Amino acid sequence: MTRRDLLATPIALQAGSPTRFELACMTLPYAAFPLERALLGIRWAGFTRVAWGVTHEKRPALALEASPREAAALARQTRDAGLTPVMMFSTVMLEEAGAGAAHKRRVDQAAAAGIPYLLTFGRTAPGQYDAAVAALREAGPHAQQAGVTVLLKQHGGNTGTGLDCLKMLRDVNHPSVRMGYDAGNVMDYESHNPLAEIATCVPEIRALCLKDHRDTPKDEDCAPGLGEIDHYKLLMPLRRTGMTLPLVFENIFEPLVPRPTTAAGVDQLARRSREYIETVLRGLETYG
Repeated sequence: MTRRDLLATPIALQAGSPTRFELACMTLPYAAFPLERALLGIRWAGFTRVAWGVTHEKRPALALEASPREAAALARQTRDAGLTPVMMFSTVMLEEAGAGAAHKRRVDQAAAAGIPYLLTFGRTAPGQYDAAVAALREAGPHAQQAGVTVLLKQHGGNTGTGLDCLKMLRDVNHPSVRMGYDAGNVMDYESHNPLAEIATCVPEIRALCLKDHRDTPKDEDCAPGLGEIDHYKLLMPLRRTGMTLPLVFENIFEPLVPRPTTAAGVDQLARRSREYIETVLRGLETYG
């Protein structure tokens, strides 16, 4: 199937009841600080939901080898901080040897923690496409049995754009393997306009990884609203899916300037990012 064929494919979801957007912040922007401090800061910034990942002070938020019991303990700690965990990273590239089995271990951790979404992606360079598909095909039935959905997101290479991910999802063909759309990565890795494709991806999208991107005056990712992506246009096709759709903040940093050196500085950026997207959502809700 060509990209032209994908663009011509009818969107399966019809206009229906409003989408229930849920805002969550990843702990990723707090990588330089302890996970416990990340949870406190995200709650202070006004979030009630969180995504784990990937490392804190160079240690995994949750190691691949960790037991489901350890995952459940971390979930209790997260909920005690006033946050519901909704997503975690696989931390395993789909093309790696043993990726299918590794994803099944991550699914078991997510299920034990009560986390509905496991986020994954491929290497930034193309190649080994069949291996990536095979890994997702292995993980899909296990995820379905566990009540977890594996989300494929854009990350260059085999998963460069939404259309690339659509092709992979159709080759995998499993209801528990869907898409976590990352508009910033589409711009970053592929220099492709995400607004030109997102409507085609809507039937597969189960969450968004929020980051923005700038090409001018410097090529870099940044917080939503500080780059070149129009989030009103990005979210417009997703307004009436009838689903609950997590919007998960992955990058909350300001472009061009140095990143904060204190956790309190990151807290302020997390709050600003939340308030910006809430402004966008209020506008779209008022629009109808």
